[in-house]
Amino acid sequence: MRDTTEQALRAAGLDPAEVRRVLVTAFAEDLGPDFLDVTSVATIPATQTDTADLVARADGVVAGLAVAAAAFELAAEVTGFPGDPGAAPGDGLAGGAGGRTVEVSLVAHDGQRVARGDVLATVAGPTRLLLTAERTALNLLCRLSGVATHTRAWADALAGTKATVLDTRKTTPGLRALEKYAVRAGGGTNKRMGLYDVAMIKDNHKFAAGGVAAAYRRVRQVFPDVAVQVEVDTLAEALEAVEAGADFLLLDNMTPATLRAVVAAVGDRAELEATGGLTLDVVAEYGATGVDYLSVGALTHSSPILDVALDLRPR
Repeated sequence: MRDTTEQALRAAGLDPAEVRRVLVTAFAEDLGPDFLDVTSVATIPATQTDTADLVARADGVVAGLAVAAAAFELAAEVTGFPGDPGAAPGDGLAGGAGGRTVEVSLVAHDGQRVARGDVLATVAGPTRLLLTAERTALNLLCRLSGVATHTRAWADALAGTKATVLDTRKTTPGLRALEKYAVRAGGGTNKRMGLYDVAMIKDNHKFAAGGVAAAYRRVRQVFPDVAVQVEVDTLAEALEAVEAGADFLLLDNMTPATLRAVVAAVGDRAELEATGGLTLDVVAEYGATGVDYLSVGALTHSSPILDVALDLRPR
C-alpha cells in the first residue's frame, strides 16, 4: 500500500492497518490458500497490461475510493501468479516480478454526488492483477458508497432543522470502521464506535440495576470519565435521568408530540436523540421537534449498494 494511499486513509479517519486487515481477509476468502485467481491465470498472459475505469452505474454519493485504491495496491503485494517471472503465490508483484505495480488515479472524491456513467477512478497495471483485485475493491466501494448515498438522503431530509442523523452499532461484523466512515462521508455523524467508548444505559441495564438513577450512578462510580447516554421511554423517565446527571438522552419510540414535550421540559440540560422506527417518510416531522439527533440503524444494516463497475479500456 503506497504512502499516498495511507495518507488518504488517515485523512478520512481510517487506520491503514485496519483497512489492510479487512482487505487481506477479503482476498484470502476470494483467492483461497494459494492466493490464486485460476481464471485470470488461465486466460491472460503474465506480461499483459491494461487500463481500466471504475464507473458508476447509478446516481449516488461515493465513499471508499481510498479503500478501493488500497485493494488494488495491496493485491500487488500479496498476489503472485504462475508464469510471472520469479513470482509464486504470495510473492507479490510490487517490487518483484519485474517491479510491476498498479497505478490508481482517483477522479472523484468521497462525499461527492456522482451520476450514472461517471468515472470515479482509473487503474493501470498487469491485467491479471486488475481482475484479481476487482471484486474485492468493488465490493467495498459499492457497499460504502451505498451507505453514504442512503445517509445523504437522511441528511438532506433534515435540512432546515437542528437535527443530525446518527448511525448505530448495527454494522457488518468486521466492517464497522469502514461503514461508520461512509456515514460521515454521506453527511451523518457517528454515535459510538462500540461498547468501550460510551456507556449507553438501556432498558435491560435499568432493569438489572434497579432503575435509571441507580444505573447512572453505578456507571459514574466505575467509569467516571466515560460519556454516559441513557435510553428513556417517557417524559417522566427523561426528567428522572436528567436529574440524576445524564446529559445525553435516547428518546425511544416516542411520538413527535412526546418528543416536543421532552424538548420543552429538558431544555438545554441534555442532548436529545430520537430513536426507534424512523423512516424517510417521517424524518422531517421528527427533526422539526427540536431534538438534536435522529439515530437510524438502517444506515448500516439496510443500505442498498451503489453499483460501480470496472471497465477495461479498449486496447
